[in-house]
Amino acid sequence: MTLLEAALRAVAALAAFLVLPLLVGQAEHKVMAHMQGRLGPMYAGGFHGWAQLVADGVKFLQKEDVTPAAADRWVFRLAPAVALVPYLLALALVPVHPGLAAVDVPGSVLLVLAATSVGALGTLMAGWSSANKYSLIGGLRAAAQLVSYELPLVLAVASVALAGGSLSLVALADAWSPWWLLWQLPGAVVFLVAGAAELQRPPFDMPVADAELVMGAWTEYTGLRFAFFLLAEYAGIVVVSLLFAVLWLGGWHGPVPDALGWLWTLLKGLAVALVVVWVRVAWPRLREDQLQRLAWLWLVPLALAQLVLTGTGVVLGW
Repeated sequence: MTLLEAALRAVAALAAFLVLPLLVGQAEHKVMAHMQGRLGPMYAGGFHGWAQLVADGVKFLQKEDVTPAAADRWVFRLAPAVALVPYLLALALVPVHPGLAAVDVPGSVLLVLAATSVGALGTLMAGWSSANKYSLIGGLRAAAQLVSYELPLVLAVASVALAGGSLSLVALADAWSPWWLLWQLPGAVVFLVAGAAELQRPPFDMPVADAELVMGAWTEYTGLRFAFFLLAEYAGIVVVSLLFAVLWLGGWHGPVPDALGWLWTLLKGLAVALVVVWVRVAWPRLREDQLQRLAWLWLVPLALAQLVLTGTGVVLGW
């Protein structure tokens, strides 16, 4: 790879990182507006409320940047970046087509999983450094949630890696076949549920439960720092959705062989993101005991069963 090509790939990854999360955020505004009868997001700016997201961005820019006097200032200010940057790295590793990834390495599956796990550390740092009991509880809830749901998520991905015989996302997408839609279906369900839980998306938003903890670990954040946490959430949705599209939906493979290429991957990823948004509106928040019970009594056994089924299939040559 030449220096110019590396620079172009980096710019493309950064542009995707800035555009795709905003697109998902705009879609969430519209889906929630339709499902909950919210009139405001449907009218701001004229045609179908296109300016609602712009208005939110201007609002964050105008808010004062406040750091609590008792906070650990360096950790408090670093936390939004720790929550956001790992998703930039993960997005750079997810291919939308062979050769169309900012960084293409043989073990890209492991690197993406490692990067997405680091993002939750930013929430824990924010909760601990804020000198606020509500924020601290939110950060501890986020840590407990990460520990619980990381295991089934990794097991689900391990099942696909075993079926494809590789740790490269490009190789796994090329090894995909329509038979996987049935063979790997339990793992797909586990991954989608565990991914939403790791992103602390409703109904798994216990770390930011507004009825109990104000805004959880983000309570003391204002202005752009608060916006960075929101951007990290939407970037996480993009990464999880694209990863799901590559591993379980064949990525750039469509009904017409590779006719649309990278566009197939984006369309599949956006469809998965819409499912994540729909679940937020349709399901009530779980209790903490229900959250843990779902992870350890349902998702982990299901992921292990999927791994055994996949191993059996590989041995028998399915």
